[in-house]
Amino acid sequence: DGGPVRAYLAKRGVSEEIARRFDLGFAPESGGFLASRLSGRPEAVAAAARLGLVSQRDGGGGAYDRFCGRLMFPIRDGRGEIIAFGGRALGDVQPKYLNSPESPLFHKSEVLYALPAAREEIRKRDEAILVEGYLDALALIQFGVGNAVATLGTALTPAHLRVLRRLAQRIVVFFDGDNAGRKAATRAFAACAEAGVWTHGAFLPDGEDPDTFVRVGGADAVRARLA
Repeated sequence: DGGPVRAYLAKRGVSEEIARRFDLGFAPESGGFLASRLSGRPEAVAAAARLGLVSQRDGGGGAYDRFCGRLMFPIRDGRGEIIAFGGRALGDVQPKYLNSPESPLFHKSEVLYALPAAREEIRKRDEAILVEGYLDALALIQFGVGNAVATLGTALTPAHLRVLRRLAQRIVVFFDGDNAGRKAATRAFAACAEAGVWTHGAFLPDGEDPDTFVRVGGADAVRARLA
């Protein structure tokens, strides 16, 4: 059933090694893939509902999957345990990206995508590179920039900065080269001020994002831009 996702990842240039390393997956279109496997186990359905994996119909009409027809990104905590998911629609469905809701396990303002994988490289370089999207982080890692992490579709928060500051002195926020990137920089300044953690901002040429930029110029071009 994962053919559409494999085709999408190939189109985006995500290698099979990266897809396997980060456990990328597929939520089928049916809307009942997970719910059907939990049926008959009320305690499991209730737990999945608390974690935002399924929703329950009004009036006791059963459960249905939250994620349907999406490329799935497992989100891990600092210990590497899966605590939530992000899902990207493959068609024109909105929203394009859908995260697990806040839950007893997941507080998205405190979590950074790919941090368990990037932690060693962040410490080694004493530098963390922060981007906005899952695929931006994966592209940088794939092309040799292993100290990259991403926010989960949310603005940079003081909690994100405090997590990174425990690992590295230098934090570089790598912004897209468009108006949205400039607005994100303005919002990031407020988070820095609140956290008392100062960062650097690196901007890309207009129309570029970290994913496209690293695929053209490689890790050397990224490092030069960050420097």
